[in-house]
Amino acid sequence: MPVLSGASPDIEQIIRPETAQERHLLQLPEFRHGLCWGEPRFGHPEGKVVFHIREVLQNIDRIPDLDASSRQDLRLIALAHDTFKYAEDRSRPRNWHLHHGRIARRFMEAHTDNQVVLDIIELHDDAYYAWLAERYEWREDVQPRTLSSLMQSVAHCAQLYYLFFKCDTRTGDKTQAPLKWFELNAPHIEKVTLL
Repeated sequence: MPVLSGASPDIEQIIRPETAQERHLLQLPEFRHGLCWGEPRFGHPEGKVVFHIREVLQNIDRIPDLDASSRQDLRLIALAHDTFKYAEDRSRPRNWHLHHGRIARRFMEAHTDNQVVLDIIELHDDAYYAWLAERYEWREDVQPRTLSSLMQSVAHCAQLYYLFFKCDTRTGDKTQAPLKWFELNAPHIEKVTLL
């Protein structure tokens, strides 16, 4: 595992777990390691993953009229979605089977059987990749993905996928262009304004 710099943050204080499942995940060494990984970089000026997750959780709290079950699912997705970035293979050409979303899904399969949660964890970056693929010519570091194929993959949870993508994109200094594009072009979603 890579060496982490700086003091270890108080994960429980930052995340404020709400369920036994969340508390359990925060006790797992590989999960804690992933939460403490990261340095400030473009898109993530907050550095450590745990600080990004805090921003995503704050955005989830800003979704109007969100039912308790969807909120709980979104929180679980938020906790896991970037936690395994430290384990991602960054060699070129990229091995997309070792993308952090896929690693996180495999890890979370031992902790939930909720297929919607698992699918969104795995595919959480694919809306961004679809935007890149439409905007730029194919590059080997961008997973080929179309909006149409993504929406087929998340047809059973399109609205929840969109809500998570919005909460994740509205953090740090991420460009908002992919979110605006998704809101204009994704079928079967109801656009939401965060409170």
